[in-house]
Amino acid sequence: MHSNASEAPAARENAPLPADVQDALKIVVVGGFGVGKTTMVAAVSEIRPLSTEEVMTEASVGVDDPSDVRSKTTTTAAFDFGRITITDDKVLYLFGAPGQERFWFLWDQLFAGSLGAVVLVDSRRLEESWYAVDRLEAHGTPFVVAVNRFEPGPGLDALRDALALSPDVPLVDCDARNRDDCKSVLITLVRHLNDLYAPSPAREVTQ
Repeated sequence: MHSNASEAPAARENAPLPADVQDALKIVVVGGFGVGKTTMVAAVSEIRPLSTEEVMTEASVGVDDPSDVRSKTTTTAAFDFGRITITDDKVLYLFGAPGQERFWFLWDQLFAGSLGAVVLVDSRRLEESWYAVDRLEAHGTPFVVAVNRFEPGPGLDALRDALALSPDVPLVDCDARNRDDCKSVLITLVRHLNDLYAPSPAREVTQ
């Protein structure tokens, strides 16, 4: 079983922003408390990620439920931020949203201007993912769902049914600590966005 931010890989050296950058693209990582959002951003970012993690104190007792993530001692109070250079003139900015209900009011600001989102899911606590899926659908933000496997669990088909996901929403497994896995999730999202927005021959013929 793996944990979350405490096992994130050592931060990479800060990489300067290319001088020719003209386009900044934004993706948001959302999900319930303790599913691994901070870990994912840290794993894939090419720079030392900005994190607003704070130590959990007695003030969170009765507010946050750490029963399934007992090794977690910190929590994101605002957002996580990372960066990936795509080309010399394009960069991708990653924003990890806070998972606790008391911070959900920040989500709309994080969604603003985003191309899409990754919903990170812990299969042991699916009910904590329903709000993220509902919120993104209501906001009209395209998304993919990535299952961060803490232990063996239901297959993807069963999870799709449990989350009531549309057949066209990509659903994949991942390890949020693994950079290649996280890159694969982001590539899946980019391909999903391309499928949604790229003009099709049939559409062009009817115009």
